[in-house]
Parts: sequence; C-alpha cells; structure tokens
Amino acid sequence: MDSIMQMLQQIKWEDLLTTSSRVLIILALTWLGLSIIKKSLVKLEGRLLKTSRESGEPPSESSKRIETLIRLIRQAIRIAILLTVILIILKEFGVDIRPILASAGILGLAIGFGAQNLVRDCISGFFFILENQVRVGDVAVVNGTGGLVESINFRTIVLRDLSGVVHIFPNGTVTTLSNMTNDWSAYVFEIGVAYKENTDQVIEIMKAVGTELKKDPANGDLMLDEPEIFGVDKFDNSAVIIKGRIKTKPIRQWQVGREYLRRIKLAFDKAGIEIPFPHQTLYFGEASKPFDVALTEKFKVDKA
Repeated sequence: MDSIMQMLQQIKWEDLLTTSSRVLIILALTWLGLSIIKKSLVKLEGRLLKTSRESGEPPSESSKRIETLIRLIRQAIRIAILLTVILIILKEFGVDIRPILASAGILGLAIGFGAQNLVRDCISGFFFILENQVRVGDVAVVNGTGGLVESINFRTIVLRDLSGVVHIFPNGTVTTLSNMTNDWSAYVFEIGVAYKENTDQVIEIMKAVGTELKKDPANGDLMLDEPEIFGVDKFDNSAVIIKGRIKTKPIRQWQVGREYLRRIKLAFDKAGIEIPFPHQTLYFGEASKPFDVALTEKFKVDKA
C-alpha cells in the first residue's frame, strides 16, 4: 500500500493533465479532419460524376470508376493521418520519436529492396484505376481467367467466376487484361442453317426478330441498337453459318443474347427453317462400290 502511495505521489498530475488535454485535442482534431476529408471526398465524387455525365460517359460506368478511385484515395489519406497522429501522441507522452523515424527510414529502405513486388503491385493498381482500365462491377478476363470484378485494391484485383470461385491476382502480375463491359458490351452469335435454306430469307427473319426484340419493354432498353447481321460467315461441315452482333449496355449482353436465340428458334420453327445437327453423307463412286453391289454385278456377269 505504501509503495502505491509513493508511486502516486511521484506522478506529476499537472503535467499528466496537460498531456491528456493535448492528446484529447489531437484526437478531436483528427476526428474533425477525417470528417472534413470525408465530406470533401463526397463532394469531389459528385463533381466527378457531374463532369463525366457532361462528357457523355454512361452513368453506370462513371459511378463504378469514380467510386473505386475515391475509395483508394480515402484509404491512403486515412493511413497517412493515423500514422502521423500516433507519432504525435507518442511524442506528447515523452517518447523520443527520432529513433522511430530513423528506424522507419532504414526499415523503409529495407522494405523497398525486399518488397519490390509489393511496390509494383500498388503502382500498377493505382494506374488501373486512374486510366479507367477496369472497375468494380466490370466483367474482365485477367491472365486468361474471366469473372466479375468484386474489388480492386492497391495490391490485388479480385474476380469471381460464374461458378462462384474467387480468383485473386496481384496487380503487378497482370500481363493481359480484357474488359468485356467498358462503355458497352456485345453478344456475338453464329447461327447455323441447313444448306438447302435460302440464306437471304433467313437473314430477313433474323432482322425481323431483332426488330421485335428492340421493341420489347423488358429487353429493348438494354439494347443500344438493333442486331447487326453480318451475313454468311462460313460453310461448316453440315451448316451455313450466319454471324451477327447485338450491342447492349454493359453486362447485359448475355441476357439479351439468350432471349434473341430463344426467339430465333421459335421463328425458324414457324418458317420451317432447319437448324441442322452434325452429320456426314458417304458417297461410293464406280471405283469403290460397296462389297455386296460388286458381288452381285460379278455374279450377273458370270451367269451371262
């Protein structure tokens, strides 16, 4: 008990009160500064959205890009402020922060040499966002793997494919990136019909189906234009391939494309147009007649 009283008597309550007051003021200013920064970033986001709308960029596309960029800026500012506040508070409690800063400099140099990949990932991630290459909500193919972009951080890009598998790619390792939903998307189709069909008639039916689909209230607003029918693309083994494309709003190409193919099937059935299945036709010339035919002909010759 006496030792506790001695410790309490040794405490400089005036200095402790002064230091605590300063710390509370620092924390209050930090909270105020973070609040101001948060509101400023919200205003900045609104200005950027307004600028993108005035430039003609689709709202869905601009919102994804700006949201991702603002989030990364907010994270960087928050980390910088919190580290600075921690050092100031340590100094207020009498801790000499000069060795910490010196150690941080040496540690930073060591990390710079030992974590080159981390630095490369962060720089690559920043430019992915700054240059509007890919955004949260896009469908992208990264290094040959496709999926929905769930998040973009300073270090990684996270994709989730159709089966629900999450793929994580360090930004610095991304060698190929294909964005399938930047500004607009397209559904490319190749429809095969039998060789006996009139391809001009088939193309007219396909255009008519596209026109009806553009008028459909559920899918028409998702289409940027009526389907483009390129024409006969190639002669396949058992079908004539007619190729075309439907331009849609981002990520809507599969929904519109499935509905278009469904209507094409119904229209072809109604018009009696055959969609063939793979088959082969075998021809036997005079030099290679079937065995039973050759045997019959030889028997007739011998009998005569």
